[in-house]
Amino acid sequence: MKRIVVSGIAVAATLAAAALILPSGTAAAQDQPHASGPHYYTTKTPYRPQESLRDYQLAPKGFTPVFTENVARHGSRAMTDSGDGDAVLAVLQSAQAQSALTRLGTKLGPQVRTLLTGASTIGYGNLSGRGIQEQRDTALRMERRLPSLFSTIVADHEPIEVDTSGVARAVASANAFTGGLTTGDPALAGLIQAPVTNKDLLYFHKQPQNADYQAYLADDPDLAAVIAKIDGEPDTAKAATHVVSRLFDADFVAAMPAGDRISFARSLYELYSAAPDLRDEAPGVGLDPFLVPQDARWFAYLDDAEEFYQKGPAFNGRTITYNMANVLLDDLFAQAEAKADGTSNKGAVLRFTHAEEIEPLAVLLGLPGSTKAADLNHPYTYKNNPWRGADVAPMAANVQWDLYAGTPSQGTANGKKASTGQGTQYLVRMLYNEKETTFKSACKPIAKDSHFYDLNELKRCYSRA
Repeated sequence: MKRIVVSGIAVAATLAAAALILPSGTAAAQDQPHASGPHYYTTKTPYRPQESLRDYQLAPKGFTPVFTENVARHGSRAMTDSGDGDAVLAVLQSAQAQSALTRLGTKLGPQVRTLLTGASTIGYGNLSGRGIQEQRDTALRMERRLPSLFSTIVADHEPIEVDTSGVARAVASANAFTGGLTTGDPALAGLIQAPVTNKDLLYFHKQPQNADYQAYLADDPDLAAVIAKIDGEPDTAKAATHVVSRLFDADFVAAMPAGDRISFARSLYELYSAAPDLRDEAPGVGLDPFLVPQDARWFAYLDDAEEFYQKGPAFNGRTITYNMANVLLDDLFAQAEAKADGTSNKGAVLRFTHAEEIEPLAVLLGLPGSTKAADLNHPYTYKNNPWRGADVAPMAANVQWDLYAGTPSQGTANGKKASTGQGTQYLVRMLYNEKETTFKSACKPIAKDSHFYDLNELKRCYSRA
């Protein structure tokens, strides 16, 4: 959500701020830990795999991978527009005109302008160099995890389907990912299909069939009330005042209406959280010095609260934010079943989408830390709920299902009829941000502590049977 500063103190100056010349200063190196604490980037957190290749469980004896599919968020990107940067620069310009910048304040302008320049060079909202690398590296690790599968794909000329939301950063992510696959094995190049746009599947939050969800975002009184309550907590004004007090002198701060302080601080937080994603385009930019960890954490909480209520588990007893993701869960099952029953010869299905799709899918799947809703009278906080945007849907977040085929030693799995085709049993392993992850608790793995599940068991426990 954009936070544009409303001027109550002569920041109506034209945005000749883009040409504002402020003394340059030394900023903290990007991606280095803050001197006094961690970072808080929420859903803009750059991607890191959550498990090492050497730590994965071995497949049960006699089982080999025959198919893989994923749902991936686009990689790191530029912010969607220059609004937050322009707003911050306008206030800096006003303060400079009044000789009201502190020493720290004089260092912020060059950092913001460099960040905006970096974003504009690739286009606002577009995939960054870091995002490209995230997708390429993820693809290479997929190949290393499943070498026999990709060898079979090449030997049997099995097609690799690629689906996207059609948004430029998702298409670019798909191209970067498939480029990583062909770097690992050039023989895959002729098997990877051109990306196909499927908005109903991968941009469902914007489609007409989900008008009820769009109405929820625009008009739901419970949503509006809880966000207003959280935003209006005293810590918001307190953190904002602390932020501006470090950048401007006391008289300038005193003249700023409380709303302007908050708008400025929230815009600065948006830039702070976007900067790591533009590491390549804006080298040397680091906004850590301008937001101490305690203040960054508070504004991260406000950002996470919006994500939680708009795209995550939201309110107890309501499913409006995640029911629409059933179309994606249905497709995960349909593709796995088609491979298992022999109606599909695809070797892989790759999907590239957005946080608006990943977060509700995580709820439906029951992924760790993704599912706890909030009572209407007890709003989401960091103390009462484990949901964190940085964990649920960082940049390039991904869910992967690997399908294994083999002949079971017994005809049943956990007392259920095994999923078979001509005596073959099919097992599924799920990775979440590349970490082996259990399905929801109602689903029973093939053995205690195993990450492998019979496909029919998954169909049962997700009511897809």
